[in-house]
Amino acid sequence: MLASARNFLRLTASTACRRHSLLRPVVLSSAANVRAIMAHRQITTVNRSDSQEEAILQAQRRNRPVSPHLDIYEKQLTAVMSALHRITGVMLATGFYGITMAFAAGSLLGHPIDSATLVDLVAGLPSVVDYFLKAVVAFPFVFHFSNGIRHLIWDTSHATTLKAVYTTGYITIGATAVLGLLLMFA
Repeated sequence: MLASARNFLRLTASTACRRHSLLRPVVLSSAANVRAIMAHRQITTVNRSDSQEEAILQAQRRNRPVSPHLDIYEKQLTAVMSALHRITGVMLATGFYGITMAFAAGSLLGHPIDSATLVDLVAGLPSVVDYFLKAVVAFPFVFHFSNGIRHLIWDTSHATTLKAVYTTGYITIGATAVLGLLLMFA
């Protein structure tokens, strides 16, 4: 062995001896201690069929505790806004995709949808339905937009303290209320 390798092994051995480690093996002093430890490690095997093993597994699963769910946690502004951001994103994407497919299908089937048809359709609706449809579109859009701006601010490493996160959350909620009403009644 090389001299440097011997010195390395000597150094690591002496360093390991000085450290108190939980991973260090336990040195047993006698054969009686070995037998005492091994007595607790009795393993027996039983031949069982697949259906018996499946029944045992099902019984074990019935006795397991149910893992915690969202119901046990206190609702926090950050978690609720994160979920709403995802939900509004899916809703807006689905709506946009649906409208795009309706335009495409209308053209392919010989019933083109043009802006004049849509204006006539909306003009014929009662005002309550008109405002409801505007609200269904305006509030998710404004929330997703303003919360997206909030995320862009976070991407620049600004407003990432807990107080700032809550402040920007309340600003987002306020902007959603004001701008959503503005778009709804416009």
